[in-house]
Amino acid sequence: MSKEMVAMILAGGQGSRLGKLTKSTAKPAVPFGGRYRIIDFTLSNCFNSGIDTVGVVIQYQPLELNAHIQNGSSWGLDGKNGGATVLQPFASREGEKWFQGTAHAIYQNIEYLDLYDPEYVLVLSGDHIYKMDYEKMLQYHKAKNAALTVGVLPVSLDEATRFGIMNTDETERIIEFEEKPAHPKSNLASMGIYIFNWKTLKKYLVDSYSKDGKLEDFGKDVIPTYLFNNEPTYAYSFHGYWKDVGTISSLWQANMEFLDPNNELNIGDRSWRIYSRNETLPSMLLTKTATVKDSMVVDGCYVSGNIKHSILSQNVKVGSGTKVTDSMIMPDVTIGKNVTIDHAIIGEKATIGDGAEIVGTEDEIKVVGYGDIVGKKVEDR
Repeated sequence: MSKEMVAMILAGGQGSRLGKLTKSTAKPAVPFGGRYRIIDFTLSNCFNSGIDTVGVVIQYQPLELNAHIQNGSSWGLDGKNGGATVLQPFASREGEKWFQGTAHAIYQNIEYLDLYDPEYVLVLSGDHIYKMDYEKMLQYHKAKNAALTVGVLPVSLDEATRFGIMNTDETERIIEFEEKPAHPKSNLASMGIYIFNWKTLKKYLVDSYSKDGKLEDFGKDVIPTYLFNNEPTYAYSFHGYWKDVGTISSLWQANMEFLDPNNELNIGDRSWRIYSRNETLPSMLLTKTATVKDSMVVDGCYVSGNIKHSILSQNVKVGSGTKVTDSMIMPDVTIGKNVTIDHAIIGEKATIGDGAEIVGTEDEIKVVGYGDIVGKKVEDR
């Protein structure tokens, strides 16, 4: 069975920068936007781009991500000749188990890819919020006769110091890669999205791991090797909303931007839907004492308090006299009476006791972790 292109979503990162929110779950499984999890955007992009075979490479805290993806049916990725497959580390004949880097994760899954004998492999990250047509990137890759195409996002030169930057010639061929340069020569930031000719990449990986095993990471090792060996490597510029939500600040900001009905992500676009696995829940219930302004309150919520410019995910309970402002409340959170929550992220299954105050600022978002309990016992609402 041969596929033109197979996607590999790297969803194994520990997510340490998200701290308390990822102590019990992988970063791509972190809730976002009321109804979604972060990885939903990448999975939906694959389906919408016509990619029907997706390997999801996971490592840390895999249970929730496993349960969320299941057989991929929520994203239309459950076909007999492909579909979504969760790939976890295993002990090889050489004794290796944990993935040592992004390229090593692909090397460890060569047998999976060879099942489909793809001409191209699309390597993606599972922790970005964006919509992108990967088919257009593939057509660009073919037109350039490239061995590797790197998705890049034009950023300001000030921002460029935080990214891996691709310097190109007039044909968009990459001639130099700089990791977080102090004085960037261009503004083309790597998005961590790659299309490889599979036979070429496989040869490099197999050769490396039969010798020194130095090709561990795509950014630090593989791209420089391709450039050194004069492999045709091109930059594909993406213009649209894209957010790396790997920090508390960026995750909070992306959720707040999600509330803007005119945001670039345009979640209501039915021609490019974002899918998720959601259980069927009763409609939200707002009591007589509830007020909701510029907010998103989804199915299963019970609200007696005041909600302003915030997101309440599924099954959130909010007691009377409570004020939630500029905050993101993840699923299955219980918030008591007379609570103040401002500029905060409240993790899944947390309990906020009556009278508690969780107040941050735009520069310092307050976080309550997964399953944490804050303050006194929650009384009946």
